[in-house]
Amino acid sequence: MEIIKGNDRFYIMDQEHEVGAVELSSAGDSLIIIASTHVDDAYKGQGLATQLIERVVEEARATGKKIIPLCSFAVSEFERKPEYRDTLNNA
Repeated sequence: MEIIKGNDRFYIMDQEHEVGAVELSSAGDSLIIIASTHVDDAYKGQGLATQLIERVVEEARATGKKIIPLCSFAVSEFERKPEYRDTLNNA
């Protein structure tokens, strides 16, 4: 399974089926908003949602953007992982 970058989202495919995604939006040129994260029930417990958030963090670092986590899963990931805080929008 691989994480694929789409328009305003990253998603995971298992063969021909999408099994998880993180939906994003922009706030200006410097902010990424994590609007929702979801994983198909059959794939829960495999760390896929965590991998999706990690991919958004990598993208933010690569592009010099900051993140506003709005969905509850993203909020909890930023609370649990201090290594992500460099990408967190503190405004």
